[in-house]
Amino acid sequence: MTSKHLAGLAAACTALWLAGCSDDATAPRPEIAAATASTGGLAAEVRQLTSGRGITQLHRPAPVRPALVKLGQALAFDKILSGNRDISCMTCHLPGLGTGDARSLSIGQGATGLGSERVHPDGAFIPRNAPPLFNLHAMQPLFWDGRVVQDELGGFHTPAGRHLTPRMKRAFEFGSLSALPLFPVLSRSEMRADKGNELAKVGDDHPQQVWRKLMKRLGRIPEYRRLFERAYRGQRFEDMTFAHASNAIAGFFVDRLAFNDSPWDRFLAGDDGAMTEVQLVGAKNFMTARCSICHNGPALTDNKFHNVAVAQIGPGSGDGLGGRDDFGRMRETGNAAERYAFRTPALRNAELTAPYGHDGAIVGLRDFIDHYSESDLKLRSYDVSQLEPVLRPTLLATAEDILATRDPLLEGVVFPAQVVDEVTEFMKALTDPAARDLRKLVPRRVPSGLPVDGR
Repeated sequence: MTSKHLAGLAAACTALWLAGCSDDATAPRPEIAAATASTGGLAAEVRQLTSGRGITQLHRPAPVRPALVKLGQALAFDKILSGNRDISCMTCHLPGLGTGDARSLSIGQGATGLGSERVHPDGAFIPRNAPPLFNLHAMQPLFWDGRVVQDELGGFHTPAGRHLTPRMKRAFEFGSLSALPLFPVLSRSEMRADKGNELAKVGDDHPQQVWRKLMKRLGRIPEYRRLFERAYRGQRFEDMTFAHASNAIAGFFVDRLAFNDSPWDRFLAGDDGAMTEVQLVGAKNFMTARCSICHNGPALTDNKFHNVAVAQIGPGSGDGLGGRDDFGRMRETGNAAERYAFRTPALRNAELTAPYGHDGAIVGLRDFIDHYSESDLKLRSYDVSQLEPVLRPTLLATAEDILATRDPLLEGVVFPAQVVDEVTEFMKALTDPAARDLRKLVPRRVPSGLPVDGR
């Protein structure tokens, strides 16, 4: 369900991944094993560094009522929410692929196949990488450019503007996440399509009409009417809006995609032996360098936006010459200083969510960590051979434009290969084993009777 790229959330679908680690790691350093008397001493040092950076345990969200989760699960996997009934939210967020699709850029409606085998007859791609759906309860704002957010006063800021009515907002139980699923269904490239169905005929400036037509579709299916009324006790289906559907999908994400039992979590809970020595060394590197400036808090994200010098590939978002560029956060704020800035992704389960960056331009985990070492040189010498062949010719020659607003945190950062290896191992300690294969979340069937992707 990427409003790709959720964009996408989002995406969400940021490029920013390990936003900047410092040149501290480049100074001649004694072997850490010699600097600490034992693994226990290293663990104590990492624990102290973690505390000083405000990195705390991630707590599970409050349980979501089962009837709402059941409804949200059905909707998330049901292709009835797409214009031509050929794609669901989860087609691009496959449970067996870390809630992504293992592609740099997703392929939306009108295509066949899944994951790396998905093909569009016109070679069309979504502009942004499908962001993972893990621990969305701990993230705000949403999408790669932050276009969905709930402010400190409770107000919602979304692309729908005034079309997101007070009545709809009253259905929201999970903050900005409740609003996220409203938008992939509006995107023609992701789900709605340009032709062939009643949703495609609606003008792009009439989102309410699309949402009403979707509820009309759902209302024709007795099983959905029952699921909605069980999820929202005391309310009639006729009185509900698509916000109730969006909120249910959010409830499914919150309840079933929250993970906080990685080796890192067990370490934070007091188990000094939860991580290997090399992972502890990587954690120390991560904490003593600039990485933790942007990757902090329980989910290891500052929930802000940074330009980390990721190459631009794919169809773009309508910016720049030919409309093939993507100005990121600037698209939302109009602030030229935020050109090419994207949301800092959370790092939990990052091992499972390749490729990386707002457009998936960097395919491997180690390569993405290494990207932050001399990122200016890496951008100027970007190797398109890591991409699937059809995307290789789409690289834009905008390296100098991107570097003009690169985050100052990245200036002068140089990592020895050993540090890159150690931080990569630390990233693996952020993986919750339960997140490795989520195919059990795929329902056997959905109320529409349409095929279910991901089984």
